[in-house]
Amino acid sequence: YPKAKLPDGGEATVIAWLWARTVPCNNPLCGAEMPLITTFQVSKKTNNKHWIKPIVHRDTQPPTISFEVQPEPDDPPKNWRPEGVPSEERTVIRGGKGATCLACGDGVPHAYIREQSKAGNMSAIMTCIVAEGDRKRLFVSPTDDHIEAAQNAKPDWRPNGKLPERALGIAVQSYGIENWHDLFTERQLTALTTFSNLIPKAIELLISHGASQEYANTVRTYLVLALGRATDMCSSHSRWHISGAKVTGVFARQAIPMIWDFAEGNTFSSSTGNWMAHIEWISRVIERLPANINTGEAHQADATTTIHAESGPVIVTDPPYYDNIGYADISDYFYVWLRPLLRDVHPDLFAGILTPKNQEMVAAPMFENTRERFETLMRDTLRLIRLRCTSEFPSSIFYAYKQQEETRAGVTSTGWDTMLTAIVKAGFQIIGTWPMRTEMGNRPRSLGSNALASSVILVCRPRPEDAALANRNEFIAALEAKLPAALDQLTSEGHIAPVDLAQAAIGPGMKIYSSYSSVQTIAGEPVTVREALENINRVIEQYHRREQGELDEESQFCLTWLEQHGYDAGAYGDAELLSQAKNVSIDALRDAHSLLTAESGSVQLLPPEEYHRERKRPSAPMTAWEGLFRMTWHMDIANEEGGARPGAAEVASWMGGASESVERLARLLYAHYDRRRDSQNAVRFNNLVAEWQDISNRAMRRRQETQGRLA
Repeated sequence: YPKAKLPDGGEATVIAWLWARTVPCNNPLCGAEMPLITTFQVSKKTNNKHWIKPIVHRDTQPPTISFEVQPEPDDPPKNWRPEGVPSEERTVIRGGKGATCLACGDGVPHAYIREQSKAGNMSAIMTCIVAEGDRKRLFVSPTDDHIEAAQNAKPDWRPNGKLPERALGIAVQSYGIENWHDLFTERQLTALTTFSNLIPKAIELLISHGASQEYANTVRTYLVLALGRATDMCSSHSRWHISGAKVTGVFARQAIPMIWDFAEGNTFSSSTGNWMAHIEWISRVIERLPANINTGEAHQADATTTIHAESGPVIVTDPPYYDNIGYADISDYFYVWLRPLLRDVHPDLFAGILTPKNQEMVAAPMFENTRERFETLMRDTLRLIRLRCTSEFPSSIFYAYKQQEETRAGVTSTGWDTMLTAIVKAGFQIIGTWPMRTEMGNRPRSLGSNALASSVILVCRPRPEDAALANRNEFIAALEAKLPAALDQLTSEGHIAPVDLAQAAIGPGMKIYSSYSSVQTIAGEPVTVREALENINRVIEQYHRREQGELDEESQFCLTWLEQHGYDAGAYGDAELLSQAKNVSIDALRDAHSLLTAESGSVQLLPPEEYHRERKRPSAPMTAWEGLFRMTWHMDIANEEGGARPGAAEVASWMGGASESVERLARLLYAHYDRRRDSQNAVRFNNLVAEWQDISNRAMRRRQETQGRLA
């Protein structure tokens, strides 16, 4: 772990070494080691932005590549790049599109990268050294001594165990990564095995100083948990966070994807991911454990056959999400490190070479008939719960699984389908839905993505034995009569974000379906849960269309035009026909409201970025469309916490009561972009709705203050 040599001749402790994986270029005239890079920027911190510049050395055969760190100018021009950096922001593209060689410019398909990595030809090149500075990170170009130090490390042990050939969320096997120890560099393995070897010695020392065996076993367990934390941060699949300038762990989500450029943290620094930080995390948890307040029991058991309660338990459960996470397979990442150190202390938990998987309730590729198996296990579990649950309290099932499968009949989800089918077949009736904000807004899955912000709690009670039978028409009629009112409650009182609405609406929709002993077609065939979900989503679409009819005519025109043309120009004649249908004029839309341009026989909606300009006619009433885009402009430009809301609230205050239609329009635009799989735009409108209550409260206070000053 050598010190970083600084340009002024000084030295600094390294925080992390940044690496990019490489494969040989396929061009026979080149043959250079191609760096697989997802970004050339290494820091986005204000006043400390840095990039890595590739240097191609053509005096060797094959050419070699090195990297030089460069600061970004304080005020860079548009599309600025350091000299020598390609205009593209990356050399490897997700989605199987392949990679580009920095030396010759040739491209290779993704299949070639997999082929070379499986043949043992994947290596890594150091791109940057990050060091500790005076209240800021220092970014230094790689040097030979740092490269050699990393290459000379030789661990004396490696954890045993092979990765599964196929597993949910683990996508590295096709790149020749077959063993768990392949997920670490040689220097990382050396550090981790050194700490692993020292833990038993520390326990021996503890006992020699008079500690009891029970106390020593407890300390040993906590030290091994710290080692487990270290394996997450000390891996060749750990990332460098360019906005936070820190190392982030492998498990930003419950998966192990292929990582092209990774961060190797210095476990002996005083910064991100160091060993003592892991110890301190564990100690802080121990200090806060409420050991003398509550008592409880924990059991590891098969949920299809066991409930640890004598009678009438209150059931609150967060079940597996169909094929979302391969819990047991991913657990082996830690298990192979923990087992050698804890199997004597906790023999019941570490009996097997790897974690048990045969009875896991998940639709994993290792099982045959995955859907049928999952549904059967879930049904058996829920039937057991139904037999034992108390009649005094409902059973609560947490679920956060987005519907995203499109069929001819509508949108649904196999995850929801299988879960709800198991609930209904087990004899439960869903009596309500409690959307609950459980997901962190800054989690990697949600940033810039159209990810759920809530878990949906399905509130269930045993269905009465004398529940009525219904035909499909009766079910649909009940759905159309009752679901819109439930949606009104979810949006106006529950303030459910658009991304969560379809999931939250499942509760009141399935309450109707599951209240019947069975729903059947005229021919006597059962109406499946999947068909029920499709009908629930159809009523939601009808609800959105009704909402559109409650907007002002100008906003209705803009929404319809957007659905047909986006922000591209369309024929004037088409716009005139639509304006007549909506009872508005093109001239008014252009001149009075400034919502579009109309010239040379074409009409074009004003793009969102234009709404920062001052209004041409301040006295003209503000439409929902204009108000929405002025608010989202404020939401987009403000990065500081809470900074977006005052500007949006000022617009809402100016609009008065008419601002309520902005939230309705934001939901409609979210639905529009969500149908088109346009996450970037969908997130913008979802965020506005999520903040709407705060925006409204601020606007109301602003109006009250204004009235007070006038009085």
